[in-house]
Amino acid sequence: MKKFLLALVFLTSGLLAQAQILQPVKWKFEVEKTGPDEALLKATASIDKGWHLYSQYMKFTEDQFGPEITVFTFNLPKGVERVGKTEESGKLTEEITPLFDNLLVRFFSTKAVFTQKVKLRVPDAKITGNVYYMVCDDKQCLPPDEKEFSFTLTGFTPTDTSAEEAASIQSTEEQPDGADTSTIKEEVKATVTHEPQAASGGSASEGLLAIFIAGFLGGLVALLTPCVFPMIPLTVSFFTKQSGSRRQGVIKALGYGFSIILIYVTLGLTVTVFFGSDALNALASDIWFNLAFFVLLVVFGASFLGAFEITLPSSWVNKMDAKSDRGGVLGIFFMAFTLALVSFSCTGPIIGTLLVDAATRGALLGPAIGMTGFSLALALPFTLFAIFPGWLKSLPKSGGWLNSVKVVLGFLELAFALKFLSNVDLAYHWGLLDREVFLVLWISIFLMLGLYLIGTIRFSHDSPLAYLSVPRLFFAIAVFSFTFYLIPGLWGAPLKAVNAFLPPMASQDFDLSSAGGGHTPSATATEALPQRKYADILHCPHNLSCFFDLEEGLAYAKKVSKPVMIDFTGHSCVNCRKMEATVWADAAVLQRLRDDYVLISLYVDDKTPLPADEQYVSKFSGKKIKTVGNLWSDYQASTFNINSQPYYVLMDHDQTLLVPPTAYDPSVAKYIEFLDGGKQVFQQKHSK
Repeated sequence: MKKFLLALVFLTSGLLAQAQILQPVKWKFEVEKTGPDEALLKATASIDKGWHLYSQYMKFTEDQFGPEITVFTFNLPKGVERVGKTEESGKLTEEITPLFDNLLVRFFSTKAVFTQKVKLRVPDAKITGNVYYMVCDDKQCLPPDEKEFSFTLTGFTPTDTSAEEAASIQSTEEQPDGADTSTIKEEVKATVTHEPQAASGGSASEGLLAIFIAGFLGGLVALLTPCVFPMIPLTVSFFTKQSGSRRQGVIKALGYGFSIILIYVTLGLTVTVFFGSDALNALASDIWFNLAFFVLLVVFGASFLGAFEITLPSSWVNKMDAKSDRGGVLGIFFMAFTLALVSFSCTGPIIGTLLVDAATRGALLGPAIGMTGFSLALALPFTLFAIFPGWLKSLPKSGGWLNSVKVVLGFLELAFALKFLSNVDLAYHWGLLDREVFLVLWISIFLMLGLYLIGTIRFSHDSPLAYLSVPRLFFAIAVFSFTFYLIPGLWGAPLKAVNAFLPPMASQDFDLSSAGGGHTPSATATEALPQRKYADILHCPHNLSCFFDLEEGLAYAKKVSKPVMIDFTGHSCVNCRKMEATVWADAAVLQRLRDDYVLISLYVDDKTPLPADEQYVSKFSGKKIKTVGNLWSDYQASTFNINSQPYYVLMDHDQTLLVPPTAYDPSVAKYIEFLDGGKQVFQQKHSK
């Protein structure tokens, strides 16, 4: 099916609109005898000028649209065995090409030679097979093609096989059971692998970009706190006045900014090294980490609201300040370190929140990337104002508004903390933080934030609010509008803008959008399905009828003669909720999910214990599989070599793939194409 989809893509490029049939690769197959019982099977590809034939050995993740690699399949008769892998030689080019979304690809341009060594225990044999390949030029590609081949081997004298054994082998050579046709699966698995991804879903590059942007925005917010903002003119004045020239002042400011970036990036790398990739992936669903983060963010929020101040030991600050007097490069570095320590009471909660968010996204370099964005935003003003000191006049004066920034952040920390508590509540089915309870808490938090902004609520450390400034008024309007937007959610409104962060609609007890205040089944009634495992604790979005156990779902799909869609999802998967709220909610998508497929939702982070007789030690990871989430996470990783969610797999009820799986992509059109493609292949297969 992958060949079929690729062909469709390349058809749309206009390539096949040409009148002639293009055949830019010519194949030649030869046998070279290398010993009395050994031979070299040789396939030579002559490639027309301007065209590329791709290497056997490239790696792409499932969400990367790369070229098809060259794959050889050998049907080996009895008495013949392969020695090593299929080798390739010729002028090999590595290039980042815009044709495949700037992926790094490896290809041959004029000639490629592929060789496979075989060993014989019979004097004569015939080896058949095919080579699967794709060719492209700099602008377009031809659909993947296959070329069958046949090698005739005669006149060999095996040295380690008796005449009787050779005759026995020869007599069974034509039996179909003797052919080894499993090589393609192993070769493809060895050459094209999925890189393990985070449990939060989405491609790795998109995830890291989001982390960087969040870090950068966090740095901009940190600049507006009372611990950092007043330091900007003081530090810039020091560089401009203490330097012998403007050039020296700019150099010192650049060194100061670079030192800030170095300090915070080192902090992010330390978090990565301390936890490791496996621990970072586990953070998204582990009960103790989520509870710890919940408590941590509540503490940070209380600190910003003025309950107490988080400070580092004064001895640390004094030591760094003393070392900053040395001057030179080290002195500038310790000046930056002093800023980091002095401003910790304001920046600490922001940094902590960013690190928590980056860690729970599961990306190995997430904390370091987040701190890169944060430190870049923090360092830019110090550097830019030193280069352009005249800009200092445009800076607003410090005042009580800086403390208001801290209080606003405190409210936001409290709202953010509830997400981590919700993750644990969903994974363990406590039922404490249902959707309406979550919404009531959020409405209360943002309502109080709005009242604070207009001066109705004041804290002990706040300055008197003599008047309401225009920016503060606009911000208050935005907060009140968001609060009122949340209120209909108490009665079942979908709240698509924030649905990804809320508990699922199935946890809502009171829903006016459903008849009788409950959840009505979809067109395919839940009651029509057989009794299903975990249906009492797990629910599908949009009232869809689905299974939560793979074997049950496959058996039912076979019974009703429908293809299967496996939805690898998780309680704590934000991108899963985004797909459900935006893509699945589309009427055309919902109709296809309801009518064309048997939906199987497998929660990889569910903590429901497996019965003792169903627990086992994974051959893939070596870990004990104890819970439902462990089971489906192990199945996804061992079967598809990927551990990110959401991940959607379309398959027949005999577990053969219909089309390549897909991951997070908010495009409704692409998702419809994905579903229609799987249905078409299923119908073609079963119409024969």
